[in-house]
Amino acid sequence: MKNFNAKVAAITGAGSGIGQQLAILLAKAGTNLALSDRNTEGLAQTADLIKTTGVKVTQTALDVSDCAAVEKWAADTQAEFGQINMIFNNAGVALASTVEGMSYDEIEWIMNINFWGVVYGTKAFLPYLKQSGEGHIINISSLFGLTAQPTQSAYNATKFAVRGFTESLRQELDMENAGVSATCVHPGGIQTNIANSARMSDSIRSLGMNPTKASKAFNKVLKTPPEVAAQVILDAVRQDKRRVLIGNDAKIIDLIQRIAPTHYAKAIDILSGKKKRK
Repeated sequence: MKNFNAKVAAITGAGSGIGQQLAILLAKAGTNLALSDRNTEGLAQTADLIKTTGVKVTQTALDVSDCAAVEKWAADTQAEFGQINMIFNNAGVALASTVEGMSYDEIEWIMNINFWGVVYGTKAFLPYLKQSGEGHIINISSLFGLTAQPTQSAYNATKFAVRGFTESLRQELDMENAGVSATCVHPGGIQTNIANSARMSDSIRSLGMNPTKASKAFNKVLKTPPEVAAQVILDAVRQDKRRVLIGNDAKIIDLIQRIAPTHYAKAIDILSGKKKRK
């Protein structure tokens, strides 16, 4: 897809961060937009930011963990616009906890949004993308979909799952010659609100971490502006890339993982200043 003009894109998590910046850049390129988010105030703000572009925009309050709601949104979008060319499965949440300290409800909560939300969005929109004859699925994984981190086991699980799901999907679409492609995105530290809205468990104190300080430390490593991330993603769509890394942190960690796939955890321990207990 070399040209976004007169195309139709659906974006989850469009009320802030990368989702909002994707909407702005696509609107400037002449793309009509179906925007969704649980945060209706943020969604309205996004719509206000692009109102001067003249593209058609719909807003839907959506919980991506609700399969029926996602399917209805997809059907409504097709009915409203007559075609759909792109779905950006961008909505996500974060959780910091030890494995022992996590409840099953917390694991289900993050899995339902980060993984099942991507699955629902992919499956609900795929038939319409095929009908368009020129479609693209963009699923947001993470740097943590490439390497595992302490306190991030559940988040890692969701993002590794998104990676595997999307890579397999891309292979199937290529084999079908379906007129639809798929890209898996691995952002590093992006300047969004994810750290402030993350659930922080007191269980991480057992690892010598303070939940409040951990959140502040996480914010400090969020270096890449969301508008830069959005541009990288759209460039990847134009180039039909299978996978895209965003930020030097993602590129460096990916390189370390490739060079030492079974030893990168030691490098993470060194970088975090943690020592092995004797």
